Amino acid sequence: MSTREEKNKEIQEEIEQEEKREKIKKITLIFFKIIFIVISSFIVFYLYTKYISTNSIIIKEKRLVSEKLPESFNSIKIIHFSDLHYGSTIEISDVDKLVKEINTRNVDIVIFTGDLIDKDYNIDKNELEKLIKKLNSIKAPLGKYAISGDEDGDNFLTILKQSGFTLLDNSSDIIYNNSNIPILITGLSSINNNRNIEAAFKNYENNKNLYNILIMHEADSIDEIIPNKNIDLVLAGSSLNGQICITKDMCLIKKKGSEKYFKEYYNVNGTDIFISSGIGNSKPNFRFMVRPSINFFRLAIND
Repeated sequence: MSTREEKNKEIQEEIEQEEKREKIKKITLIFFKIIFIVISSFIVFYLYTKYISTNSIIIKEKRLVSEKLPESFNSIKIIHFSDLHYGSTIEISDVDKLVKEINTRNVDIVIFTGDLIDKDYNIDKNELEKLIKKLNSIKAPLGKYAISGDEDGDNFLTILKQSGFTLLDNSSDIIYNNSNIPILITGLSSINNNRNIEAAFKNYENNKNLYNILIMHEADSIDEIIPNKNIDLVLAGSSLNGQICITKDMCLIKKKGSEKYFKEYYNVNGTDIFISSGIGNSKPNFRFMVRPSINFFRLAIND
């Protein structure tokens, strides 16, 4: 027969065991809560970066003032888009939405700065025809201009020509609008596509007093140009503004030729430089803190 002391000891041990079991239960519950939060956060992050942040195009509207603009170009509207990367997160339905966004604004000039089809995507004939039809429906009475990106291959020139775009790789064009004073637009191909700065600016000296627009894919080589050329507006692409950013200045994706100038806006020696965040994605196939967008500019002679 157990003594009172032995019984008390047994009861105490039982209480201690129960307390241990409760403690283990609490720790286990906390552990599973943490696992649930981590997994849920990962799922939300994945869905946001993969689907939400890669859709819903933002329109970035700017008013650009310059006394160099001819009177006839006052209130002219320009759309600039870049890096469609068709076949990444972009399908024909997305191109249709893009075209509607552009045409709704009744713009005068449309500019595309490279990387039309994703390099890892093999577009079939049916899609190719649909893409051409959509891009051809973009309306811009003063012209649709483009330069090639580093991923633009064999289909690029065919698509551009049949879509009504003028390719300005290492060349320029003079744009008139109801007067004898035009503006000059110059295009530079990607650094991977036989870029030739001298050829691009062949007509510059005779037109350097005009309002000058430069379109290019990678923006870093602007430092070679601005000290010697009076450029008013630069429109570039390639960088996707960093694509995956922790803060405004700390971004994880830095592409060759777009490492120094990758954010959406710079002013270098009085030259406005706008870099598109693009429409589609390069690898990895998601975004964070950088939404797809198009730039919408209104030109003005004065404030």
